[in-house]
Amino acid sequence: MKDFQKLFSKGTYLPLIEEFYSLQGEGLHTGKAAYFIRIGGCDIGCRWCDSKYSWQYGRDSLIKTEDLVKKIANKGYKDVVVTGGEPMMYNLELFTSLLKKADITTYLETSGTHPITGIWDWICLSPKPQQPPLQEYFDIANELKVIIYDVPSDFEWAEQNAKKINTPHLFLQPEWSRRKENTPIIIDYIKKHPKWNLSVQLHKYIGIP
Repeated sequence: MKDFQKLFSKGTYLPLIEEFYSLQGEGLHTGKAAYFIRIGGCDIGCRWCDSKYSWQYGRDSLIKTEDLVKKIANKGYKDVVVTGGEPMMYNLELFTSLLKKADITTYLETSGTHPITGIWDWICLSPKPQQPPLQEYFDIANELKVIIYDVPSDFEWAEQNAKKINTPHLFLQPEWSRRKENTPIIIDYIKKHPKWNLSVQLHKYIGIP
């Protein structure tokens, strides 16, 4: 990655792993059409991650930021979700400023482990216990989504983050491989703690990207 730092420092290039037009499948905006940009690279490494292919990237993944925005704008997409990997490993000021100039709404999905860059209309914070978020995210995030894998420790982790964050949009989401056993437990938990909402990976249930 060190070889690419100069390319990333000003945000003129990004390691693009994949891009696709689909529906948001998780959280508050479930069902909303959006263009997804998956940026490569992650320094957290969740053992249950469903996009481990995004952790690494090569020179063939690099794309000029201006070219990426032109392509998105030319296709007429008005909502862009930036996910990863971990997008905040990179300077996204140029990328998001160009998107905003094209009148495109920007959504960020992040674990909050790196200082925020970019202009965001909506920030979904998905904190991970092995590398907790920076404090700044609790002040600016619009949505908190906690993945439930280990019970009950992940519920405890969720509550720790809920106490810090400045948003009413709180979601618990079963990790996909344990959805059958954990979803009923999460539903029961939400009934007892109604400040939380259930998020499921709808896109996987209906078979879309």
